[in-house]
Amino acid sequence: MSRLVVAILLGAAVGLERERIHRAAGLKTHALVSVGSALFTIVSIDGFYAVGRVNDPARVAAQIVSGIGFLGAGTIMKQGATIRGLTTAASLWVVAGIGTATGAGMYAAAITTTMLVMLSIYIFKAVEKPMRKGEYSRIEVHMENKPGHIDVVRDLLTRHGILLKNVEMDIDAQNLVLRMVVQAPAGVDRTLLIGELHGHGVQRVEW
Repeated sequence: MSRLVVAILLGAAVGLERERIHRAAGLKTHALVSVGSALFTIVSIDGFYAVGRVNDPARVAAQIVSGIGFLGAGTIMKQGATIRGLTTAASLWVVAGIGTATGAGMYAAAITTTMLVMLSIYIFKAVEKPMRKGEYSRIEVHMENKPGHIDVVRDLLTRHGILLKNVEMDIDAQNLVLRMVVQAPAGVDRTLLIGELHGHGVQRVEW
């Protein structure tokens, strides 16, 4: 059916960008979500008349909206202080809506939404890059492996308005190394912060 063909093409168009940057949910996943949503919608609208029952298309559409959340949640991963996969989860959710609209025969809404999604994925990403330039820094902190030292470092960073984005740790019996990606506000006094860290048992700081 034409609605299924349009749904799979629109879903694939959205998934192409996720595939290009090697996300777990790429072209095939987005295409399948879209065509699956379209099929469920078509069945909910047309299928139950054949067996002599009164249909309720809204019931199936509501289940698509809630059910896709489980698939989207599977693409979200927490790595240290960083959460990845939110954009992919959101794109899967939108693709389900595109498929539902296509299955209901609302081609204009489905195509317009696909164009808006592509705009947000490609154009907004280009706008974000210069805005984020220079915001992130890497800090490596060497200290003794004693209880509470990690909390001290975290509290000092927070006090200076610095946000932790990712943390990796190397630990042995005596020493602890924290490798952090942080987002620091403009004008943060690095010398003062490093001095405060040295005053709390930190042996070396590389920024």
